[in-house]
Amino acid sequence: MAPQVSRARAGARTRAGKGVRARALAAAVVLTTGLLAGCSSSGGGGGDDPKPSSSGGGSPGSAGPTPPRDTALPPLPSSLTSQRLGWGRCKATAGAPAPGSDWQCATLKAPLDYAKPDGTTLDLALIRAKARGDDGARIGSLLFNFGGPGGSGVDLLPAFAPQYAKLRERYDLVGFDPRGVSASEGVRCRSDKATQAAESVDLTPDTAAEEAAYLKDAVAFGKGCTKAGELLGHVSTVEAARDLDLMRQTLGDDELHYMGVSYGTELGGIYAHLFPDKVGRLVLDAVVDPTAGRVGQAENQARGFQRALDNYFTSRGKDPKEGSREITALLKRLDAKPLPTAGRRLLNESLATTGIAVTLYSKASWPTLTRALQAAQDGDGTPLLALADSYNDRDPNSGHYGTASHSQRAISCLDDKARPTVAQTKARLAKFRDLSPVFGAYMGWDTAGWCHDWPVPGQWDDPDVRAPGAAPVLVVGNTGDPATPYEGARRMADELGKGVGVELTWKGEGHGAYGSGSSCVDSAVNTYLLEGRIPRDGKVCS
Repeated sequence: MAPQVSRARAGARTRAGKGVRARALAAAVVLTTGLLAGCSSSGGGGGDDPKPSSSGGGSPGSAGPTPPRDTALPPLPSSLTSQRLGWGRCKATAGAPAPGSDWQCATLKAPLDYAKPDGTTLDLALIRAKARGDDGARIGSLLFNFGGPGGSGVDLLPAFAPQYAKLRERYDLVGFDPRGVSASEGVRCRSDKATQAAESVDLTPDTAAEEAAYLKDAVAFGKGCTKAGELLGHVSTVEAARDLDLMRQTLGDDELHYMGVSYGTELGGIYAHLFPDKVGRLVLDAVVDPTAGRVGQAENQARGFQRALDNYFTSRGKDPKEGSREITALLKRLDAKPLPTAGRRLLNESLATTGIAVTLYSKASWPTLTRALQAAQDGDGTPLLALADSYNDRDPNSGHYGTASHSQRAISCLDDKARPTVAQTKARLAKFRDLSPVFGAYMGWDTAGWCHDWPVPGQWDDPDVRAPGAAPVLVVGNTGDPATPYEGARRMADELGKGVGVELTWKGEGHGAYGSGSSCVDSAVNTYLLEGRIPRDGKVCS
């Protein structure tokens, strides 16, 4: 299946060509799990969905998923907790050129299975830029996760580092590739040729034949992921949170200082739940709603992307309903007859939907959307296809695809128990279309295909982020966020617990708030991270 709108990224869980490309990449990676962008499948809005049926399967060659979060695990051996990181010169990766001399890279050993800490280990890739200030002013390390799941912190942190210059005065900036991602033994599920061929699969099937092709492709993708072997059963967010604590120890910090974006907020919330006494200064920005399951998340994203699209039309002086009608008519024409592009490839309905969604991650991309839509109305699908390719991390020269979407699916399907059937999905499509005439069907069908017949069972309905006794956690929500709608921030703050979750609101547009142009938000976050003074709960930045 092609990547969906809900993933991002951001995160992100957010892809375009090194430099400028990095910003777009992060926007998509920063999303999380599911449709277009970056929100993890466990995040999202509420929703009274019937209990989805589970589809089974144990992990190939695996001892099974991580034990429940409340299960006591054996202590880690000192060979892991006391390991010395061999920081050295960074090399180029498949996703980015080698960063400058300011950056150092290292590899951390972590247990494949935390229930068997003396067993097999895996390698986790880290990158850092040391604090510029005096040693006496240094607070410690500040770890970043930009979303996905599937986003590479090793690739993205150097690209975003300029906006963290003030934080670097007192922190070592540290990025990492989570287990199963990129340089941390990344999961790869299909070849470039198969990925491009899958772009012809209709992600909003209208006939029995299209439904069969859609589900067949989902099964093929999952089977391809089994090449990862035992690793496929050990890429969960709970295990990634335990990896975070191992990083904290090996970096020499008594507490974890952390900034998580999009899916990274879910990872941060789970860390706070598992290790409340180790919470230092945590910032969660572009927040995944921890109270919604897969269907609720998809509903929220349909609502969020439509809200952003409506805001786009309003900014142009156009009636949002009229604008959406024009886009749905365009997508219907593309479903029947894809448009030609400058190359041999065609722009179909699914790729066009992806291209439109990508531009809603940032208000700065709205003029690009205007030009791309006009070109499509004029019969040229090239601009929208290029936008979809940037999200799908396709290199325009070589045709090579990145694997962030592979890792994203592997992680989210191990996390999430939900396996909605086609019948359940069809019963909900009318509601999805009511939420968004443009993105509703796309988001709705995604719930059926994303983890269909996945080879590893999921672990939870919703992640547990309750963190009684933890230090205050700053939760930042953006009212115009398409991928992680604003309502999730309050829910995360409430779930973390009274006196722990502290909400900061920005009345803005795009995915995420920090570094997006609000001096109010940036000042509040910097003051908290650098001085330890957290804003009052409910503070609003206009």
